[in-house]
Amino acid sequence: MPSRQIRPQADDPLDDFVPRRIALDGETKTVHVAGSGPAVVVMAEMPGISPEVARFARWVRDAGFTVYMPSLFGRDGAVPGAQEGREVFRRACVSAEFRALGGGRASPVTRWLRALARLAHGECGGPGVGAIGMCFTGNFALAMMLEPAVLAPVLSQPSLPLDEPGSIEMAPDELAAVRERLERESLTVRAYRFEGDRFCRAERFAAYAQALGPRFVARVLPDGAARREGLAPFFEQVVASPHSVVTAHLIDEAGQPTVAARDEILAFFARRLMPPAGGQD
Repeated sequence: MPSRQIRPQADDPLDDFVPRRIALDGETKTVHVAGSGPAVVVMAEMPGISPEVARFARWVRDAGFTVYMPSLFGRDGAVPGAQEGREVFRRACVSAEFRALGGGRASPVTRWLRALARLAHGECGGPGVGAIGMCFTGNFALAMMLEPAVLAPVLSQPSLPLDEPGSIEMAPDELAAVRERLERESLTVRAYRFEGDRFCRAERFAAYAQALGPRFVARVLPDGAARREGLAPFFEQVVASPHSVVTAHLIDEAGQPTVAARDEILAFFARRLMPPAGGQD
């Protein structure tokens, strides 16, 4: 699958995306848009839209989708440095838009993201919208299921709440509404993590499985499948464990489990969003 080669120490200019200032729900954010076809919202992991997050977005674009990649924190296109990444993380943890600590409520920014999904569906058409969250934004794709346009949610190493590894960042009534919708519409939630991830542990996936039942489809990759060489400083020094399934820790070689996970995600989007829609997961 064609994609721009990554030089670990080079920022990505994102010059093949169109940066749009989009005002929704009383807030204006930059959203990087590229491609054609049904919409997929790609939400970056901490500390922002890195070259490897952009690479994943290009894979989605090249699979036949319109990517909407909102800028939620950090410097867009920047290689994740250790000190700068720590500062971005610290600011996000105290921002009113996010709930990094304590389960039982979704981050306020998910309201804006649901509005973005509605806008994207209106602009791109098709059966609905896909969404993938990663790390800090991992659970956001599930909260976006409160928007009827969202049909294909993917949770990649969902890490919030940071202080409660067995909790879900969502109110119980909203979680119940999502499960009811999943069952009524025969939808599924896909989720991915590495076995030894320090930030997205087995307890979190167990909580999702209990809350969503068989509609929660989990993949747990062995730690040995994670890329170890050439990591950006933030991932080498701060994350310091296998974590980012489809970005920093993906090994871009045929036969690798991380590539298989990427391809499974793209196939999931295609089944749900490419007309004619249909098929059970």
